[in-house]
This record gives sequence, C-alpha cells and structure tokens, in this order.
Amino acid sequence: MLNFLVIDKIIKDALVEDMPYGDVTTQLLIPQESISSAVFLSKENGVLCGIDVAKRVFEILDGSIKFEKLKADGDYIQKGDVLAKIQGKTRAILMGERLALNLLQRMSGIATFTNMLAQKIKGYRATVTDTRKTIPLLRMLDKYAVFVGGGKNHRYSLSDAVLIKDNHIKAVGSITEAVRRAKKNIPHTMKVEVEVRNMQEFEEALLSGADIIMLDHFTVDEMKKAVEKAEGKVLIEASGNINIDNIEEIAKTGVDIISVGSITHSVKSLDISLDFVD
Repeated sequence: MLNFLVIDKIIKDALVEDMPYGDVTTQLLIPQESISSAVFLSKENGVLCGIDVAKRVFEILDGSIKFEKLKADGDYIQKGDVLAKIQGKTRAILMGERLALNLLQRMSGIATFTNMLAQKIKGYRATVTDTRKTIPLLRMLDKYAVFVGGGKNHRYSLSDAVLIKDNHIKAVGSITEAVRRAKKNIPHTMKVEVEVRNMQEFEEALLSGADIIMLDHFTVDEMKKAVEKAEGKVLIEASGNINIDNIEEIAKTGVDIISVGSITHSVKSLDISLDFVD
C-alpha cells in the first residue's frame, strides 16, 4: 500500500520545508566526518506504524546509513521498547530526526487509535473505516496507518467512487435524480453511495438503487430501523460523532461500515523518541 515513488517526494519536500538553506546548527557544530549511533525508543504503548518511512528519511539524507529495524509495522509496542537502531553520519541523523519522528509518531498514533476502535467492535459485522479528513498530501500515509491498525480504507480520493452528499442533492434536485445520473454514466466497476440525513431520505435512496447508504448523524434507534428496512439489499454505513465510547453500541445495530473522521483529523501522536547512544 505504500508507493515509495510518492513517499520519497513527500519526504524530500518536507526536508526542503524544514531546512530550505540547510541545518545551520548542525553544520556549525558537527564535523562532516562525525559518525554517531542512535535508537528509536517507544515512550508509551501502542501499535507501531511508519518504521519504513522513517528509515527512508535517513536513506535519502545519507545513502550509507545503517538502519536496523527491531520492530515492524503492526507490532504492538510497549513503553521502553527499542524500535530501531541507526548508525551513520551525525549530520544526517540530526537533520532527519524531526521529520522521521513526526511521520512515525503520527502514523503510529493513527494505527493505535484505529486498533482501539477495531477491538471495540470485534465480533460484530461492522468494520471501521477512515474518511478523506486527512492531512493534505499525507493521505497515503494516513490511510496506510488505518490499515495497519486493523481498519479499512474508505474511498482514497474523489476519483475512486460516487458518493452523493447533501450539496450534490441540493444542486441536482433529488436523491433519485442524482443516483439516476450517476448510474447512467459510471463504469460497471464503480458503486454509488448516498449520504442521507433522515429516514425519508433513506427510503428514497433505497428505492433509487443506491449500492451503499451512509446514515449521517442517525440515532441508534434510527440505525436499527434503517438496517431492518434495508433487508441486506444495500450496505449501510454509520457516520457522524462516532467515538470510542459509542462505537460498540452502533455496531450492535447491524450496520456494515462505521466511518470515523477523528481517526485521522484529531489523532494523538504516539510518543516516540530518537536518542543518541555511545
């Protein structure tokens, strides 16, 4: 799922942002020939994600760097675990430290929170998915982290699938007409999803031939009614204000998909450090 042609561009652009004219502190203090060793250390428990991305940061800065992974993406890590060892030019380690940690901490935070949600609904038919509420230009990393954490990915971009939302419906005039236009023009491999805000809209979407219906901010009782009315003919997605405290109750309604925007838009990074060692 990680395309390093894309990842390398992200890393290079981020390095330029972080040191457009070089790292003045490191270049003034550290001789070019200096070699150092360091370790990545977990400061809290969680699910690791992004270790290969962090490794790539240093490889781009110093092709001769040695990066030994001791843990892999998807591993459950504990406070005090050494995740990787690195040895190479001191300048390269210092210049790449913050970017590598920013990406590794964010991706691990997403994977950890996703895993918490997925564990909450283990045993139910529903799966946890992300949304497009990601950091611009980091979507590949964010969605990969969701996958590593045990979730599934919603559409990656606006080009992937038809998702008819409230403003589309207002612009077209009705759910029925919006679905008709979409079905008429899409390839046979693409599905049509409709976001609805109440039971009346749900029933219209069901009759219109939508493949997936998203229940936006429905109550638990409304979700149950929608699942019953659908009779398994369409996939039902729950969305809106879903969190660790209510996700199991929502899964109990029988919905197929639970999309959670906070997985990526309000993530708490996992605490990881890079420490120099003798």
